[in-house]
Amino acid sequence: MRAVTSHHHAVWRNRPRSAVAYLATIVIAFLAVLAPAGPAQAAQTAPENGKPWLGAVLEWGEDTAAGFSDRLGASPAVFGHDITIPFRDSERNDIDGFLQQAAAKGSHALLTVKPSVPLDQLGTSEAEAFAQQVHGLTSGFKGQLLIRFAPDMNTSWVGWGQQPAAYRQAFQAVSKAFKKDDGGRVAMVWSPYLGKDYPFDRSRNAPQPGSDGFALLDTNGDGAWNGSDNAYAPYYPGDDAVDWVGLAAYHDDTAGGAAVNTVPRAGELQEMLTASGGENFYGTYSEGRRKPFLLQTSAFYSPSTGGAPEADIKTGWWDQVVGTATSPGFGRTAAVVWDERTSTRDTGVASISWLLTGSPDIAKAAADRLKASPMVTGPVTDQASTGTYVRANTLSGPAAWTVAAAMLILLVALWQVPRRINAATAWSYQDPSTRDSRVDLLRGMAIVFVVVNHLGMASLFQLLTQEAVGFVSGAELFVLFSGLVVGMVYGPKAKEDFGRVVDLTSRRAGKLYLTALAVLIGVFLLSLLPFFHTEALTTFVDQGTGGAGHNGAGRTYDLYAGMSSLFQFPVPPQVLPAIILLQFGPWQFNVMGLYVVLLLISPLILAALNRGKAVWVLAATLAVYVVGTVTRFRVLPSQFEDSFPLLVWQVLFVLGLVAGYHRRAIISWLSRHIWVVVACTAAAFALAFLSWGNPYLANNYDVRLALMPDAAYRGMYDALFGRTYLAPGRLLNVMVLVVAAYAFLSAYWKPVQRALGWFLIPLGRATLYVFIMHVLLIAVVANIPALQQQSIFLNTAAYAVVLGLLWVMVRTRFLFRIIPT
Repeated sequence: MRAVTSHHHAVWRNRPRSAVAYLATIVIAFLAVLAPAGPAQAAQTAPENGKPWLGAVLEWGEDTAAGFSDRLGASPAVFGHDITIPFRDSERNDIDGFLQQAAAKGSHALLTVKPSVPLDQLGTSEAEAFAQQVHGLTSGFKGQLLIRFAPDMNTSWVGWGQQPAAYRQAFQAVSKAFKKDDGGRVAMVWSPYLGKDYPFDRSRNAPQPGSDGFALLDTNGDGAWNGSDNAYAPYYPGDDAVDWVGLAAYHDDTAGGAAVNTVPRAGELQEMLTASGGENFYGTYSEGRRKPFLLQTSAFYSPSTGGAPEADIKTGWWDQVVGTATSPGFGRTAAVVWDERTSTRDTGVASISWLLTGSPDIAKAAADRLKASPMVTGPVTDQASTGTYVRANTLSGPAAWTVAAAMLILLVALWQVPRRINAATAWSYQDPSTRDSRVDLLRGMAIVFVVVNHLGMASLFQLLTQEAVGFVSGAELFVLFSGLVVGMVYGPKAKEDFGRVVDLTSRRAGKLYLTALAVLIGVFLLSLLPFFHTEALTTFVDQGTGGAGHNGAGRTYDLYAGMSSLFQFPVPPQVLPAIILLQFGPWQFNVMGLYVVLLLISPLILAALNRGKAVWVLAATLAVYVVGTVTRFRVLPSQFEDSFPLLVWQVLFVLGLVAGYHRRAIISWLSRHIWVVVACTAAAFALAFLSWGNPYLANNYDVRLALMPDAAYRGMYDALFGRTYLAPGRLLNVMVLVVAAYAFLSAYWKPVQRALGWFLIPLGRATLYVFIMHVLLIAVVANIPALQQQSIFLNTAAYAVVLGLLWVMVRTRFLFRIIPT
């Protein structure tokens, strides 16, 4: 306001000059009205030298812009969020919410663009379509847009990694698309990963020696690609495509190995920026090319590991970050973006906190250092008056508790109808055969859940299968019912001829093991075909729910890393044992290894049950489960141990086996103690209601209940309902859900059988066959371009076709003589 302040007493003292100025002002104003308006002046695309913006990337599922700003005592000038290319409609709510929060804080937006298709599928048309979608999403956003396209492209752990020629072409296409009519609001950010350990584990998608693209990686021309080659130059898209340069540089002395807490070394960050990866990154790409520089960073700390205190690590690194970014030697640093998230090691052993504001003392120390520096905090643009942020598709307050009341009424009605209406008694389950069709129907439901979740396309099916019936996925039900069927089928035989049971289970385990090997090798051979895309099977894109935790979301793992060395001579000695131990293979199929091991030990459990030792079996399985969850010890190096730790997941199989062995006795006991069924049903309803408060949304049609703050919900979820290590709440949920569902089918069998039985029962009687065949269908779907655009209704139709095809294959017994059922 100082620029428009006037001094009235001076006007009359210099009246002739003031009159001229007054007339000139009128003329200028008049001409301004008549003259056509020119284009609006573009906002500042980078801060002044020596005054970088403060930025933060949050765990948006459990944190908010307001929450981080309150904890730090300062508002970032830049907030970051991930987005996929091609854009998925299921992301719209998350992106809208992110932009709403950033706008309310008057901050700029950093969109980290992660390709979900191979780079060679991102041409001009795909780039322009994506740019138009982002422009539409951000049309009302007043801040700058920083587009950080496919970062960490020089690493091996992202699907787009170490493919320099394809990467540069894709970056140039996206850059060109965004610069069409962007009004100077968009800046393209090129951001590799710190090259200290380059070339890391090497991506299987990288050009092979002798190929045209290999020369780009071999920067020193010695015929080899190793740590002596430049970690950055092969991937630079060119000055015309790049507006900003960035680098991901974290204080982390683990090198991907065992967790270790260390205090940052003096000058560590400066060394990273100027002497890593065979090049002075800052000097070459920022100073040399006169580009603004963006640093994405954080500091490793594992609470469960000894060593240096968290405060020393975080404040020490923050001091280096602020000091370096604002020093004259790094004057082109335009933004410092702190990665404010948590994660765990890939095997789930070490919990890692990257948080700067996780501790009030550390947050205060960081705020004090920030205030004493020239770093720029928000707001840096006009703040949007949007009020308190509320997640889209969320019911809160009375609306949420109305849902609870409706569920209570439904529970009472379901309980009373068979008791009050005489006609309803004819609905109950009556089947003289020894086979229990209720179990078959529930197994069919479980395998449908598995197929839907493994295909991974956003669709309406996900609204019913994505933890919609509680904190339960198809995997838990699949393992439980596998044990249940073993107990039902082999239990009676074990009493008559135990030796034959050992022979039968061993033969079946052997057949399933050979099937797993065939799938493993078959997918590998398919991946060698240049025209057939197998990334959906050969890589795993973490959704943040596995062993790598929330911060693993978006990270891509090569599930066949090193298997290509089979073509070397001599073959490395570790490859063949890795194949035999199922260390490779599609992630959608890795539970088969768990099933093979559990099937081999099932005769021992049956032998104990034959001797009346059910209580001892249950005590032993729960003890092993506790040991597994506490120690997180891996028995085998097999791939399934990452997602289905043997010591932990055995509990579901054994519980199912015991239930199958004593099925009739258990059913009889429950019929005499009906209050147990009532309690399990009520618990299942309550847990289903609680699960609907998960802040994760499957797509734009998903609805969640705001039962508690997102951060509190996520903390509760991780502590009680985590999936990889079967947290106690999840294990309880599986058990009560199965009891409730079995009781429901017993009372309402005929209407359910007419509505769904015709479809689910055949699938339930051939679950292994369906499980094996769905891998092939995943590969086929991944090669249909139209299904990669994440159109919810098109994908829903595709799911219907896939499930219908599997049903037809089962009904016609297609390849039943070859494939286990």
